[in-house]
Amino acid sequence: MIIKYALSIILLFTSSLYAQTQYGKPFKHVPDTRDGIIYQVNMRAFSPTHDFKSVTKRLGNIKDLGANIIYLMPIYPVGVLKTSNSPYCVKDYRGINAEFGTLTDLRELIDSAHSKRLTVILDWVANHTAWDNEWITTHKDWYLQDSAGNIVDPPGRGWKDVAQLNFANQELRKQMISDLKYWVYTANIDGYRMDFTDGPPIDFWKQAIDSLRKIKTHKLILMAEGRKPENYSIGFDYNFGFSFFGDIKNIYEHDSTVLLIDKVNVKDYINANEKQQMIRYTTNHDVNSSDGIPEDLFGGRKGAMTAFVIAAYMKSVPMVYNGQEVSTPYKIPFPFTAAKIDWTLNPDVTKEYKTILNFRNKSKAIQRGELTSYDTKDICAFTKKAKKEKVFVLCNVRNNVINYTLPLSLANTKWTNAMTGEKISLNAQVTLEPYSYMILKN
Repeated sequence: MIIKYALSIILLFTSSLYAQTQYGKPFKHVPDTRDGIIYQVNMRAFSPTHDFKSVTKRLGNIKDLGANIIYLMPIYPVGVLKTSNSPYCVKDYRGINAEFGTLTDLRELIDSAHSKRLTVILDWVANHTAWDNEWITTHKDWYLQDSAGNIVDPPGRGWKDVAQLNFANQELRKQMISDLKYWVYTANIDGYRMDFTDGPPIDFWKQAIDSLRKIKTHKLILMAEGRKPENYSIGFDYNFGFSFFGDIKNIYEHDSTVLLIDKVNVKDYINANEKQQMIRYTTNHDVNSSDGIPEDLFGGRKGAMTAFVIAAYMKSVPMVYNGQEVSTPYKIPFPFTAAKIDWTLNPDVTKEYKTILNFRNKSKAIQRGELTSYDTKDICAFTKKAKKEKVFVLCNVRNNVINYTLPLSLANTKWTNAMTGEKISLNAQVTLEPYSYMILKN
């Protein structure tokens, strides 16, 4: 008995040596996934000092905008060998890029965000590493190699600045999962946006998600930047709206039919349960850099706002890219060091985004109500209903006046304009000005 007791004490002591210590108190106000509004932070463009402290100073502005989840682009040291200076070229998964600050600065950002009831998630780059990541020399077998034993870049992608990991190696998987857990304990983060989830095999993601979900002290938000419907069945909370962005862009640029959105609303939710959602957007760090700003893609300021209403209200969780809310009039080009956001621009645009997002925060119908679409080829029109609350949204995606014939169930009805408080009586038709939207509530 004494020997057994002594052994149990030794085992307990030994295991405690390897247990990670939790920094801070786990955040208890992570939103229901259906109620999320995500704000993407690109530190390099966020301020002239491009650091954690500048983000901490603007947390109140992000909160006032209506966001409740802050997504930080990669915070890790960037490789310098074969480099393009991409933040997605990770030199050390447990390190912090010195240009952004220190671990203390990151913790202060997260602590301050939590005090404002803001959730914070990190960007995670699992598919590949920098060429000067220490794994290259210490664990060459963790990388994909050619027939001559040379480590290769991701096949078929053209990403020459990064080395492809080999997920057939179980030790690599264990280390990657350990590193994912590290930031939950070390910085008290609330989840991850997983980069390029279509790269690593789906069984790795299930293994990682299952392991992260075992951290019972945290309600983690897990977002897949991927297209696979299997992402839902393995446990991701969110999938990424690539298809929606492509469709809405074609609707505005090439006069494609609005009915494309009805199709993608079905396709995007295959395998999803009621809490799993699509992330939809009208800009992000990739498309801003490559395609252009929303105002260029969606017919100017009015069209960009109407496109955002569709993304934010119809069947998804919206994401705002930093600077979008002040209508930043220029691209933030890769690797995001050449342009800075001027936060004093266009306060009227900021006010409009606030109005749209804060109504979403108050409306259970928009957040999780039953969708009924009344789309035509030129008008995106739908109702969302939850219990006694009903919202009717009409969006004209064309640069001309359109007379929209209401469905019989909505003709001759009375509403309140959710943006202005004005009382509205609808007859058989409603006239919609170019690139205009109406948000009506009962």
